[in-house]
Amino acid sequence: MQDGTSRPVLEVSDLQTVFWSRRTRIYAANGVSFHLNRGELLGVVGESGSGKSVTMMSLLRLLPSPPAEIVSGRVRLGDRDLLSLDPSEMRKVRGGEVGFIFQDPMTSLNPVFTVGYQLMEPLRKHLGLGRSEARKRAIELLSRVGIPSPQDRINDYPHQFSGGMCQRVMIAIALACDPKVLIADEPTTALDVTIQAQILELVQKLRQEMGMSVIWITHDLGVVAGIADRVMVMYGGLVVECAAADDLYANPRHPYTRALLETVPRADMAGQERLKSVGGQPPHLTVFPTSCPFAPRCPHAFDRCRSERPPLMPVGEGHDAACWWDVIEGSPRDDV
Repeated sequence: MQDGTSRPVLEVSDLQTVFWSRRTRIYAANGVSFHLNRGELLGVVGESGSGKSVTMMSLLRLLPSPPAEIVSGRVRLGDRDLLSLDPSEMRKVRGGEVGFIFQDPMTSLNPVFTVGYQLMEPLRKHLGLGRSEARKRAIELLSRVGIPSPQDRINDYPHQFSGGMCQRVMIAIALACDPKVLIADEPTTALDVTIQAQILELVQKLRQEMGMSVIWITHDLGVVAGIADRVMVMYGGLVVECAAADDLYANPRHPYTRALLETVPRADMAGQERLKSVGGQPPHLTVFPTSCPFAPRCPHAFDRCRSERPPLMPVGEGHDAACWWDVIEGSPRDDV
């Protein structure tokens, strides 16, 4: 993590993304703000539909428009606002300064091109390498991510690789140009537990070697517990809590975060008959949130929660939560 004196490598302010259809609007990201420090791993967690992937794809303008539209916001990478760059400048950022690992490696790779071709493409596009030099670099990258006999496998097609090996290829492509930031969108979801552990270990190792910053998107709180420096919890297209990983797990301050943590299996739950679940249903994203989106499912909700949306507020050192209820005092907050 950064020492607190240097500027974050990535700053996102009030990002709003909607999807348009003939009949309605889907409010997918509703004023998301966060920062990413140099060299840190930020875990982004929440249920499916909470806005995690939409937010991160919006940063690189990867969503098709239409139907998606980034209504407002600012995304600063260094001294540039990514949302104001023209398409040619944005293409230089994608894969060059920011790498992206997509959810399903089996569908993210093009089946009609060899993995070598797909790995060499960003090297030639962003770094201007010649064919032979790009091939040599591609073999080095495949070796770096643990692909055996990379000089032979570089000529293979995606269908000749297992799911875990395809994910390693995707990581190699994302890291090809030594990006400042790596965004990993649930990269282990489709993999078995053993391969998940290998991928997590690999990303941690490469992160330390390259000194890059990582955003790790997942719905699995158990995954980020052991790898994240900070954790950001999203719900209904909003950030509802953000804190250092140890602090968030030991002292969650938002009812939604607490509910999520209670759904995680633990070793001391052997005698418990059933796992807990978060009661109720996720919010309807066809309505812009003007109140707390978690209020219908929250056991602590009171009148203010249903009429006014809480902003992200400090609840401790480096710990923010968007909640009118003080879970420590067990009463409404009296400082806001």
